[in-house]
Amino acid sequence: MMKAPQRELHDYIAEISEHADVQAGSPLPLGIQERGGGVNFAIFSRSASRVRLEFFDHPEDAAPARVIDLDSAHNRTGDVWHVWVKGIGLGQFYAYRVDGPYEPSEGHRFNFNRLLLDPFATAISQLPRWDFALARGYDSSVPEQDLAISKLDNSRSMPKCVFVNEPFEWDGDQPPRHPWSKTVIYETHVRGFTIHPKSGVGHPGTYRGLMEKIPYLKTLGVTAVELMPVQEFNEASVTRKNPQTSQPLRNYWGYDPVAFFAPKASYSSAGGLGQQKLEFKEMVRAFHKAGIEVILDVVFNHTAEGDELGPTLCFRGMDNAIFYTLAGDKRYYKDYTGTGNTINANHPVVRDHILAALRYWMVEMHVDGFRFDLASVLGRGRSGNLLSNPPLLERIAEDPILREVKIIAEAWDAAGAYEVGSFSERRWAEWNGRYRDDVRRFWRGDDGMLGLFASRICGSADIYTKSGKGPEGSINFVTCHDGFTLNDLVSYRYKHNEANGENNHDGTDANFSENYGAEGETTDAGIETLRKRQIKNFLLTLLISRGVPMLLGGDEFRRTQGGNNNAYCQDNETSWCDWSQLEKHQEMYRFTRGMTAFRRAHSILSEEQFYTGAEIRWFSPHGGPPHWTDPKEKQLACLIHEDEQSVLCMMFNAGTNGTEFSLPPLPLGFRWRLAVDTSRSAPQDFSAAGEEPLLDNSTTYHAGSRSSVILLARKQESVSEGGAV
Repeated sequence: MMKAPQRELHDYIAEISEHADVQAGSPLPLGIQERGGGVNFAIFSRSASRVRLEFFDHPEDAAPARVIDLDSAHNRTGDVWHVWVKGIGLGQFYAYRVDGPYEPSEGHRFNFNRLLLDPFATAISQLPRWDFALARGYDSSVPEQDLAISKLDNSRSMPKCVFVNEPFEWDGDQPPRHPWSKTVIYETHVRGFTIHPKSGVGHPGTYRGLMEKIPYLKTLGVTAVELMPVQEFNEASVTRKNPQTSQPLRNYWGYDPVAFFAPKASYSSAGGLGQQKLEFKEMVRAFHKAGIEVILDVVFNHTAEGDELGPTLCFRGMDNAIFYTLAGDKRYYKDYTGTGNTINANHPVVRDHILAALRYWMVEMHVDGFRFDLASVLGRGRSGNLLSNPPLLERIAEDPILREVKIIAEAWDAAGAYEVGSFSERRWAEWNGRYRDDVRRFWRGDDGMLGLFASRICGSADIYTKSGKGPEGSINFVTCHDGFTLNDLVSYRYKHNEANGENNHDGTDANFSENYGAEGETTDAGIETLRKRQIKNFLLTLLISRGVPMLLGGDEFRRTQGGNNNAYCQDNETSWCDWSQLEKHQEMYRFTRGMTAFRRAHSILSEEQFYTGAEIRWFSPHGGPPHWTDPKEKQLACLIHEDEQSVLCMMFNAGTNGTEFSLPPLPLGFRWRLAVDTSRSAPQDFSAAGEEPLLDNSTTYHAGSRSSVILLARKQESVSEGGAV
């Protein structure tokens, strides 16, 4: 039998290939992907009856330049609608319309009049002012309970998705991958860090402006920046005015995402028509070259679509009943976030979407970790109950792509869940809210704080041991974006949020703060001296505690928010870093930088295990065991054996009077040296490594009121070495 001649591959392909400019496409991957001279588009919608893909020449256009209607017979596989389109160029603007039942009582809110963002869009065009009211899917002229469908076409008032699939030169970029024991986190806001006129950067308020501050951050001694939300959001979603100035308020913090995959366009100095993605990558690459990790504060617990009266932007118009957790009456949303809606995070489709977003930021954008806002929401089931083994949290922890990234939980939510110490498995670190509160209360002088303070310094074993976590599970912080700055913590007894336009009802009242004699700024030298001492006490405590320290950006030069402890809507000098304060408060900056260096130099302070009895011994000022049960006791000290060559002694006096501490006897050849004393004026408050003066008296040390002290002793000290104090 004669063998048929082989067919040339190119001829064979040409013979069987489809040549149309628009083809059926593929259901995978979801989102957009370049393929064979065109782009494949794919979105999920289980209950849709039709889908339209629209292309625009300009982001502000109301009418599309091209429309492609997807046919359910040819462009649908299961619940995924897909199409391949030839010749889509870089920077192409696009969006969707999705039709289906508009039955709010059944959870369906399809509205073909609404232009929708691609849930997988990696860049969103900017609008001068994005009015969410024009995106509402219901007719606001009818009674709220009817929620009648709106016939208004909102395409002119909606931003558009941007196709950006550029090659990027990472230049051999490698993530620093610092272990938790070597990590010092610096939380900041991309815009607020450099937008102030005194920032001294060429590109204020942008990713590039942040890059310009990398030498500063490296000198400060931080190893990771934790950026407040960069997932695209709408600054104009806050519609109130400042009642004191009549100036419009803005969504400054950004905890209200509209697109999980898209970096914030307005943070780009190069433009917001796709350039934001490239500039973000440049920023990450620059941080990595400096040995600094980039951690993103991500919001997957809710979206900007809000409650039943909110805008229809994306998920609501594609499959509301699947993406959100709905109430018994499905017109309404369960709200565990305080924002109007809750993502249905443990539905398999939504789980996959969140996981895809995390993989994207890690693989494509090279970020090093994630801090999950209101992470307890992600552990709630479809009925809203807290699950014993939430599948999403386990998936994130065990995902093979994400295995080396840092994952941090804000282990609570707005509906009463508080899981600090019990959040998921060991891979998850947690913001330790109890560390914040206990350290604040100890230094304020509250009764009964001795044992809790000691536990926080030692890594919070009382909180984390039961869940199998070590000290690395505790992200220690005294201040963060949410609450007082460190300066305001010691300057205000009460919150002052009147400028937010909520009659000072917003923000927590549990600040555990003190003003030491005057509310707010003062010229009283005595009060100022005490405030500086307390700030140093907080910084010292944070940076000698086992666990992972997190600094709030600007605390090192006493950034103030004027007593506002919830400045989410203050895109102004209330929130911005005023860099003129750095020169004014060089003493505090020097102290902070010194303490990060001290932590690096003494690795025993940051080991990823709890102290053993052989490593640390606590004692009272008189040298005996601490008076743990005495609620009035405010003084405490500990001896830490680093190794056979070095010993540390730390003294903490939260009382209003100075205290004489009996020092532990040292082995022959050791002498005490003074490393830190927060009661002393600069530069005697801190001594760099190798410059610590010897103590004249090696048996006692006087710790001033509200002060902390660190002594160190090394083997084979000579009596004649160094100056004495």
